[in-house]
Amino acid sequence: MYKTILVPLDHSAADETIVAHVQLLAKLMSSRLVLVHVADGHAARNQEQLNLADSEEINADRDYLRRRVEQLSSAGYQVTSHLAAGDPTSEILALVAKEQADLIAMATHGHGFIKDTILGSVATELRHRTAVPILMLRAS
Repeated sequence: MYKTILVPLDHSAADETIVAHVQLLAKLMSSRLVLVHVADGHAARNQEQLNLADSEEINADRDYLRRRVEQLSSAGYQVTSHLAAGDPTSEILALVAKEQADLIAMATHGHGFIKDTILGSVATELRHRTAVPILMLRAS
């Protein structure tokens, strides 16, 4: 049913929740996994324009994705990863189109109405901007 599952990761403990769940789903469906982390912030969004070298944070994010891919690959999953920079929702949606993902699976932090209203929520924005089904799990 789901050939390609896009899994946004935020390089936090919340990732454990979705990765554990998506492994079972991918195994049942023989799905390909596409991991994505979107580096946010001024330096990440403007790295090319400002000709900036990779920051320690970007290098840490790249290593994190590499380790996740190695872990899942060694367990028999077909998995790739992407490190993007910019607006998280826009970058995730662009990758959904590029990879032809038919499911987005993500952990949510469950901040609550006030914080999400002020800061916004990637999960909420995705819900309103895509027709691709989204599996959301509350982070442990």
